[in-house]
Parts: sequence; C-alpha cells; structure tokens
Amino acid sequence: MKKSIQTVNIHEAKTQLSRLVDQAAKGETFIIAKAGKPLVKVSALDAPTHAQIRRLDFMAGQIVIQDDFDTIGSSDIEKLFGDDA
Repeated sequence: MKKSIQTVNIHEAKTQLSRLVDQAAKGETFIIAKAGKPLVKVSALDAPTHAQIRRLDFMAGQIVIQDDFDTIGSSDIEKLFGDDA
C-alpha cells in the first residue's frame, strides 16, 4: 500500500516550517501548494550521517610528501607547453 504524501498550503508551510522540516528530515515527504496547485516537494536529503563521513586526516602520519612535490614533472610539462608560455 502506497503512503499518501501530505499537502500543505503555502501559508501553513510558512507558519509551520520548523515542524514540517523536522518531519521531512525524519523521512516524511510533503508537498507545498499555492491556490491548490502543487509547487514543490520537500524531502530529506540523502546526506551522510556523521558516522559515515570519512575524516580527511585518517592517514595522518602515514603519508610523506616529497620536498620537490611541486616541481615533479616540470621538465615534461615544459616540453608539452613550452617554457616561453
């Protein structure tokens, strides 16, 4: 059985926005209508949870960047683009 989606008029959406957003964040999609015509559908984003976010420093101390990192391959780049650019 398909679950019906709640429709609210724009005035109600303005006055109840906080409550409606909380509902949407919990997975309860709703539609905002103006003069009875559906305008937008509001639903939760598929954003990762805090536990799913991978930290950028997960390999801190395990990677070494060479001192000449910013010049690696410079001779090859000069050959491709010329050193007079």
